Amino acid sequence: MTDWEFVKDRTATQGAVWRSADGLLYKRTGGEDLRAEIEFQQMASGLGYPVPEIVDSGLEDGGYFVVERAIGDTSLHEEALADARRDGQVTHQVVDTAAAVASRLLRAQARHPLPATSWFEKAAFAAEVFEENPDFDTSRVHEAVKVALDRLATLPMVHGHLDYGLPNVLEAGVIDWQHHGPIPLGYDVYPALDIVAFKGGGKGYTVTSGQRAAYTAALDETTASLIGQQVSEHLGDFLLVKCFFFLALMRLTDPTRHDKHIKRQYRRTLFTMGLDQYESSNTIDTGTFPTLKRFTAEHR
Repeated sequence: MTDWEFVKDRTATQGAVWRSADGLLYKRTGGEDLRAEIEFQQMASGLGYPVPEIVDSGLEDGGYFVVERAIGDTSLHEEALADARRDGQVTHQVVDTAAAVASRLLRAQARHPLPATSWFEKAAFAAEVFEENPDFDTSRVHEAVKVALDRLATLPMVHGHLDYGLPNVLEAGVIDWQHHGPIPLGYDVYPALDIVAFKGGGKGYTVTSGQRAAYTAALDETTASLIGQQVSEHLGDFLLVKCFFFLALMRLTDPTRHDKHIKRQYRRTLFTMGLDQYESSNTIDTGTFPTLKRFTAEHR
């Protein structure tokens, strides 16, 4: 179809990403997971989700490929990095754009609710977390999860991204739906700025409490109009699940990698901090999380 320029290998799965010479198309390759993603994305596009248009897909070299129309040159993550390098902080324009895209996704999700179904185990990678951290497989942790799931049962279930964040958000839509699955409305978008804190400050930027509050308020306007409820009251429930998500698959495979050991201990600490806060108030304040740099210095 065109000449392709290699962009990167895909993360956490097989295959790679290419860009057309004119920048108007992207091509991804992969296995069965990509085939399932293609089917989901075609369905999501038909439901009005802000996703890239698929212009071609099929079999190639024993696997699958998909060609999508580009929906922008830079992700909001890349824009936030550029802001931080230039001005030392993320601009409000990035936050406003994030809220606008999130609201578009919320409206599409809310128009197509799903029957009530199990979702926590997949979204949280719960089995992997408990296998790798058996000391967290306790009645205390399970009770906190039960509280969160009971509270979230009041929200409609919808098709979700499951790995939503600024790296997957562009001004015109949302990319990389490989982890899709059912979620309560709001689980994708409400934690999008808070999860920056789980990265430990090592991604080049932070988000202020005022920016998180403005983002949340914008989403609340949307959800109030959609379901008559400000879904920010469930942000703590969502973030408890994210405590699991960011601890998953952190098991050490190379005992000589001290940096990996520290990162795993850091994520375990954030899990414990989140659990403590959630038990006391059903909320989690990611603004209290230490940076990875500070944590490393204190535990050297």
